[in-house]
Amino acid sequence: MSELVVLGVSHNTAPVGVRERLSLTEAQIERVLHELHRTEDVHEAAAVSTCNRSEVYLVVGDPVRAESELLSGMASRARIRPTELAGLVYSPRNCDAARHLYRVTSGLDSMVLGEFEIQGQVKRAYDLALDAGTTGPLLNRLFRAALQTGKRVRAETGIARRRVSVASVAVELAANTVGHLEDRNVVVIGAGDMAEQTAGALAAQGVRTLFVSNRHADRARGLAERHGGRVGSLDDLPFQLQEADIVVSSTGSPHPILEADELEAVMAGRRDRPLVLIDIAVPRDVDPACAGVEGVSLYDIDDLQAVVARNLAGRQNEAHAAEGIVEEEIHRFARWMGQLDVTPTIADLRHRAADVVTSVLADNAGRWATDDPADLDRIERVARAVAQRLLHEPTLRLKQITDAESAHGHVEVVRELFGLDEAGADPLREAVPDHARAGRAAPPAAPASRPAGPDAEAGPSVAATATVEHCPITGAPAPGPEACPVASTPAPQGEDRTRARGTRAPRP
Repeated sequence: MSELVVLGVSHNTAPVGVRERLSLTEAQIERVLHELHRTEDVHEAAAVSTCNRSEVYLVVGDPVRAESELLSGMASRARIRPTELAGLVYSPRNCDAARHLYRVTSGLDSMVLGEFEIQGQVKRAYDLALDAGTTGPLLNRLFRAALQTGKRVRAETGIARRRVSVASVAVELAANTVGHLEDRNVVVIGAGDMAEQTAGALAAQGVRTLFVSNRHADRARGLAERHGGRVGSLDDLPFQLQEADIVVSSTGSPHPILEADELEAVMAGRRDRPLVLIDIAVPRDVDPACAGVEGVSLYDIDDLQAVVARNLAGRQNEAHAAEGIVEEEIHRFARWMGQLDVTPTIADLRHRAADVVTSVLADNAGRWATDDPADLDRIERVARAVAQRLLHEPTLRLKQITDAESAHGHVEVVRELFGLDEAGADPLREAVPDHARAGRAAPPAAPASRPAGPDAEAGPSVAATATVEHCPITGAPAPGPEACPVASTPAPQGEDRTRARGTRAPRP
């Protein structure tokens, strides 16, 4: 049985000090996805890691076990107790998990409401999972639908009419701190996408004295040329800081690149000139201890919230319209998943009926008043026709259910009444010898074929029995979040693991 689960932290639930410990580079994401996918119970995996969130999306057989193992691994990485981290993570499942990704991609869960950059970040996360070969039908459908929802939200509402990003908010914070920026000396550390956006926002404010520092001089040179700045290396950073009024840092370094003792030496030569440091990197580029250096004003990404709040009011009405679009798309996704739930159940039900007919015919082999093959064939045809007629109306009614929650309830009843989820081999098939399955004593006949399962995306209906054996990151088990009743569908065995197992409909 498979379910969609998400485990993550964001700026809404955890401070930057925790988020930076859980952030992942692209190389680390690839390793984690492969480790997760090698775990027997994980059918599909993807991860989203930005400056404001780190989230893992999984399709698993045992969601409670998976959440527990993943929570333990995240806690180990963040170097805090699992019980402490449990209060900071969120773990929606199935339709709630899909809704969460839709909102994230649409910019509704961003620090800067409606920000455009998150759409590209989610797309990049999906591309990484595709390249790693860890997605399947469910995550493929989920991420593609989420990206389409994000595009629709931005096209049909004004939530992103005035494109605001973390970088533009950082520049606004700098202007609020020191006043006009035209005559200020600004240093941008980094040459990635965030540095590009920061340089563009600074240029729009009239900044001309712009120094770009990066370990890769060619990338920094291109950025400086596009925005009228000059290039410097990180080795020259102490000298650049002597003249700077504002420093905006956004590298991908896993460790701080500016320490407090180094900054104290710089400030000693600045003759009481104040310095504003704005660190929008996660993990942070600037040692938090720098805030204690005299003359230094240090802001990290969480300090942007005050500026964000002022920009929020004008977007709230558009956010309501965007939420409506998200709900429309979620119901479409739920209907799709509802069919994944119903189709394998119908196939299993018909398979069970066929086995019952075969078993009864085998029990009565040799007891008929006639040995005429034509009569025996007619008896078998009538028996199978009765079984098909009996299942015809239930099959139609199951197919006509469009509400995911209703489909889940009906399917659960059917599977329970007919024992479709019993572990192990079908006892009827075990008891019937191969030659008797056609209803004759001889000659040997092939077993009655099982009806084709749902399409290739859903996979055959075979119950998964594997469990998570170890944490893919630490190898240690840990208590997990409380389970909640959700729907799931069987997962295939013996197929390419990049093909996800069928997943039962979530509750919208």
